[in-house]
Amino acid sequence: MAELKNRLQTDLTAAMKNREKTRTATLRMALAAVTTEEVAGTQARELSDDEVLKVLAKEVKKRKEAAEAFAGAGRAEQSQLELDEAEVLTDYLPKQLADDELAALVDEAVAEVTAQLGETPGPRQMGQVMKAANAKIAGRADGRRVSDAVKARLAG
Repeated sequence: MAELKNRLQTDLTAAMKNREKTRTATLRMALAAVTTEEVAGTQARELSDDEVLKVLAKEVKKRKEAAEAFAGAGRAEQSQLELDEAEVLTDYLPKQLADDELAALVDEAVAEVTAQLGETPGPRQMGQVMKAANAKIAGRADGRRVSDAVKARLAG
């Protein structure tokens, strides 16, 4: 079993014992999402830690989007609950990259693609640069931030 999934289950047990309502509900939801992903597709499988991280990142993104929607509808209490859940899940994700670290990794990805193509990539090669950048970043930055950094780098 994935080490991260084990950690989630252990933390869920501890949260239940400590009667932490939000943490318990959030971890239950996260484990349910992991289980759903494991049985999705044609054959059930065990997720690796990287795949569990992707599921958790997706859940954090859902919580943040829901919080924005609730805030926009004037439901501040529900919005705060969603943000609290996102914060619980964020503890399990790797530390996010700072802007300068992200820019450095994007520069490395551009250099790799330049070496492959024999010329400096332009906006048309954004997909290749994104693929190289995402391999280096591995969940330590939101996809939109990576995309924006790559666009800025290729444009100028």
